[in-house]
Amino acid sequence: MDSLIMSARDIEFLLYEWLDVTRFTERDRYREHSRETFDQVLELSRDLAEKYFAPHNRDGDLHEPTFDGEKVHILPAVKQALDAFGGAGLVGAAMDERVGGMQLPHTVFTACMAWFYAANVATTSYPMLTMGNANLLASHATPEQIELFVRPMVEGRWFGTMALSEPQAGSSLADITTKAVPQDDGTYRVFGRKMWISGADHEMSDNIVHLVLARIPGAPLGTRGISLFIVPKYLPGADGSVGERNDIVLAGINHKMGWRGTVNTAPVFGDGAFTPGGAPGAVGYLVGEPHRGLSYMFHMMNEARLGVGLAATALGYTGYLKSLDYARSRPQGRPVTAKGQDTPQVPIVRHPDVRRMLLAQKSYVEGALALQLYCGTLIDEQRSAASESEYARAGLLLRILTPIAKSWPSQWCLAANDLAIQVHGGAGYTRDYDVEQHYRDNRLNPIHEGTHGIQSLDLLGRAVVADDGAAPALLMETIGATVGAARATADAELGDFADALARATGRIATTTATLWKGGDPNLALANSAAYLEAFGHVVLAWIWLSQAVAAHGHTGSFYEGKRAAARYFYNWELPRTTAQFDLLDSLDRTTLDLDDTSL
Repeated sequence: MDSLIMSARDIEFLLYEWLDVTRFTERDRYREHSRETFDQVLELSRDLAEKYFAPHNRDGDLHEPTFDGEKVHILPAVKQALDAFGGAGLVGAAMDERVGGMQLPHTVFTACMAWFYAANVATTSYPMLTMGNANLLASHATPEQIELFVRPMVEGRWFGTMALSEPQAGSSLADITTKAVPQDDGTYRVFGRKMWISGADHEMSDNIVHLVLARIPGAPLGTRGISLFIVPKYLPGADGSVGERNDIVLAGINHKMGWRGTVNTAPVFGDGAFTPGGAPGAVGYLVGEPHRGLSYMFHMMNEARLGVGLAATALGYTGYLKSLDYARSRPQGRPVTAKGQDTPQVPIVRHPDVRRMLLAQKSYVEGALALQLYCGTLIDEQRSAASESEYARAGLLLRILTPIAKSWPSQWCLAANDLAIQVHGGAGYTRDYDVEQHYRDNRLNPIHEGTHGIQSLDLLGRAVVADDGAAPALLMETIGATVGAARATADAELGDFADALARATGRIATTTATLWKGGDPNLALANSAAYLEAFGHVVLAWIWLSQAVAAHGHTGSFYEGKRAAARYFYNWELPRTTAQFDLLDSLDRTTLDLDDTSL
């Protein structure tokens, strides 16, 4: 039976026919796996998502977490779902065996997580944050800290968060003021306020492990003076048992337009409500070296950026499937050539403009899912690389694709949700159908883990210029290989697509050079958001050409759908970039020179 959560057939195509993920089983890290184990965990993920996550998605939206001044209260169904997720071993599915994981390829696990995000993004946030927390500590913590904090998270007994933002600082982490005072026993006492911290208090786990950015007294100003600390809700005993309550309380919880089932909090560290060891201050444990906290946190932040992109993709995808199902079953209107009211009504999917909206959604969500899975292969390439050069190559591609994998789905899969509402007509604006909630949930993703503006500064200001442009050069080389493969098919349409993509990648190169030729970063970066959008569309055109090449020579409605979506993207979407590149090449100063009193 087809699902309205995700497409198992599309996942199968992307994993096995396009990316050939079984090739990773030839590498030492993944040698214990096979297509059989991949399919088993994919089926398990679908079953858990349908049985435990999807049923309370609407309830979690209507009955969001509450705070009575002491405890956060969340729907019981959320804990039941998380217990099932943790009990299945999925928290550590892609993690190392040394910390209790099963070393599943990240690509396959990304496909597994798509089911959960699509079924219930709010409930899935709790394990997503926990996995990011555990992965960071597994890479940068001491063996003792890993044993004490990571293993309980991998086992699903403890949850994790990341506590970065502060009320006065927002995304400007250089301005955080939370302080960590060293103690004689090697621990620290943490004092400060954080804001917008998801999952930072609840009663669904034995403990919550916060990763907190703070400054040690005397630290350098700016980001170079930030350190990272483990600050648990309850202090653990040497044997891992849960002990005394740490000095962490909530000033309150935030109520968002969507994603309501994830408690979002304003935690206070060290206000004296609790006095562990008889003294105020939240007990914290330094991770790694002092003043290197932001570099460590980027491990989790980059993972979270990909997680946000996958969440946006999944929300757009389920909205597409539900609007497609509605369009096929909703009779309304008649063909424009029909004469007389005695002509039977037709399902709205028969109307060309409805098909346009559905095809647009398909091109956005299937393209975005393919991009997410491709990024997963780069992570797997890094984790199983046989040489430094292989590791470096995957890292360069991942570096330049991460801001796109975060921001492009956050913009265009949200647009898919908008179209899903439109396909439903007036019914789409009511709570009788899921699509309005999917839109509200997805509307948060353009700001989660950094706005479009922040991602565009990262892309244009860092990724494309670092190491004399090594990352974009490698990406253009990789795209060029797909262009060559498309031309090799001798299919005229694929050849046309290849030519269009070659021209678009050429514009990336010339526009990047134009933006930076004057050496003025203010001018170069003033219109970086347009650069990110145009660059992202070119990347998605590449993804679609690559899928079309994989579908070439196959027959059936599924493959025809792939070709139609690629055709739509090349005819309707890629041409958008011409005007954007022209604008960027003009070095327009409108926003740069604007006096804010004129707004």
